[in-house]
Amino acid sequence: MTKIAMKTPLVEMDGDEMTRIIWKQIKDIVILPYVDLKTEYFDLGLENRDKTNDQVTIDSANRTKELGVAVKCATITPNAQRMTEYNLHQMWKSPNGTIRAMLDGTVFRCPILVKGIDPFVTTWKKPITIARHAYGDVYKNTEIRIDGPARAELVVTYPDGRKETETVFEYPCAGVLQGQYNTDKSITAFAQSCFKYALDVKQDLWFATKDTISKTYDHRFKDIFQEIYDSEYKEKFEQAGITYFYTLIDDAVARVMRSEGGFVWACKNYDGDVMSDMLASASGSLAMMTSVLVAPDGTCEYEAAHGTVTRHYYRHLKGEKTSTNPMATLFAWTGALRKRAQLDGLADLEDFADRLEKASIETIESGIITGDLNALLDKEDKKVVTTEEFLKAIAEKL
Repeated sequence: MTKIAMKTPLVEMDGDEMTRIIWKQIKDIVILPYVDLKTEYFDLGLENRDKTNDQVTIDSANRTKELGVAVKCATITPNAQRMTEYNLHQMWKSPNGTIRAMLDGTVFRCPILVKGIDPFVTTWKKPITIARHAYGDVYKNTEIRIDGPARAELVVTYPDGRKETETVFEYPCAGVLQGQYNTDKSITAFAQSCFKYALDVKQDLWFATKDTISKTYDHRFKDIFQEIYDSEYKEKFEQAGITYFYTLIDDAVARVMRSEGGFVWACKNYDGDVMSDMLASASGSLAMMTSVLVAPDGTCEYEAAHGTVTRHYYRHLKGEKTSTNPMATLFAWTGALRKRAQLDGLADLEDFADRLEKASIETIESGIITGDLNALLDKEDKKVVTTEEFLKAIAEKL
């Protein structure tokens, strides 16, 4: 069989633990037999990040800017236990955080809908897409431990020497302090990405912060979104028959739980992290969640929304068979291949990505599933198989 050709390579970012194993299985079983795959490979496994002083992460992000499309495996963000386990030189920051900051993109996450797996929220009839700002805030915070009674201050020094000072808190005892930041440039990029995406998918856009409490920080987000909508997108939204809606984050949560879905919900960085996990769990599983980072210039990085599945990896190391759901990682590959095909005008490659997603969904709907879906799929004749067997079943349908 003649393999489907590619023109421009993808940036391929390999990862850690069980998802690293699944990464290779996906390529070997459902991609390489059909596609003459072209990638530029970067090993973002924790050992190689430590070996390169995390330069490999920076290099992969820079190359993504140049090639326009990347696909990323799940990676470890080390904690103290990982420092010992991997004998690390330092506690490296999240690769996702580094890449997101360098691309200044917005993460769009949406559940993969399958017949027989109904959302736990019974009102949801259509998928909800979470748009998560991916710059600054708590993920780039500065923290300090306060040893005892002290005054904490915010001090801003301008290039001309002018200073502004605000007292944060008069500490009567020991405590902790955290500083966060964001920029008008990044908030503007976030807003532009959200409005463009909502127009592309022709869905209403919701945006939520807590500007009643955060009257300067969060209110700046609200103001920038409104200014851009009024000046650039109001007429376009009206022509498309969609709306832009702002509300407080707690009100948004209540409205989301009562909604039918079918809209884009824009959230600040941490809100988006939490709410996308809530959405994934309520829709079935984090392993059934697509995720794509979209930069203001259109650069895209596709990834799985879940972690590295450590528990299954330790079982795998013991030689045990595992039944890990590969759907989110598989859809990262199909998303990247589809985007590459669209940019390069490769109709057969785009068609392949569509058919691979269809085959994977039909495999689940036929009753062939991984262990995590056993309690979720409403079907009598189910068969729980290993990850490899599941991928081979997809290949047969493909």
